[in-house]
Amino acid sequence: MLTEIWITALFAMFIWWFSTGMILLVVRRADVLGGPAPAKATLFGLPLLALGIALVSVSATGADVLSVYLAFLGALAIWGWIELAFLTGVITGPEKRECPVDLQGRDRFVRAWWTVAHHELTLLAGLVLVELLTRGSGNDVAFWAYAILFIARILAKLNVFFGIPRINTEFVPRPLAHLTSYFRRGPITAMFPLAITILSFGTACFMQRLWVAEAEPTIVAATLLTALSALALLEHWLMVVPLPDAKLWRWMLPAPADMTSEERKTNGL
Repeated sequence: MLTEIWITALFAMFIWWFSTGMILLVVRRADVLGGPAPAKATLFGLPLLALGIALVSVSATGADVLSVYLAFLGALAIWGWIELAFLTGVITGPEKRECPVDLQGRDRFVRAWWTVAHHELTLLAGLVLVELLTRGSGNDVAFWAYAILFIARILAKLNVFFGIPRINTEFVPRPLAHLTSYFRRGPITAMFPLAITILSFGTACFMQRLWVAEAEPTIVAATLLTALSALALLEHWLMVVPLPDAKLWRWMLPAPADMTSEERKTNGL
């Protein structure tokens, strides 16, 4: 049983790393090419969205281990396409301007919302879609996997808006360059401990689910969700802990179009 748990957890970690890297790779190449490349990348990625919907739908009524894995992969595929559409600048928000230096408080928050409004609504639509596809079924892995990503993303965005010591802008593509003006690098605010508490509680709930699990599909499901929730928690801690997490993907990406040869050597690209 313990071996199976470790294998399943490592699978979840690999899929998280690999899928993130593939999205960053496509976005970086589209960014380097410029022109219609970002829009084409999003359009050509639509089969990923269709595959995700199909996997979630087909696995919803399954009670075996394979259905659990398919549900998990389906949720990540839906999420992945939406993230691709965001990072290529296709689905972001109506506000494309940088944040004025003197803009503060509610006005800054509202303007920041409009920079990502379409993306947030699309993510919410994805959550509703997954919930509808899995409602009343015995396999809730797809819903919870998507929900973990959804909640973690909202908490992360709020943290970079209100203030956090470490913000990695290395992978921000040119179509989203204006978003960095809404980031605030500085001491942590009350949002960080709130986010850590929520994600820690979620991880503990899935760990408890794993602890009491007896059937193999339940064990696999609980392990996948525990691992994903723990990764979301780790990503938040990396906002304050000075570790070079960008190196996980930097080596596999082409250099940005505006990077000099010296910068390429420095970053190992």
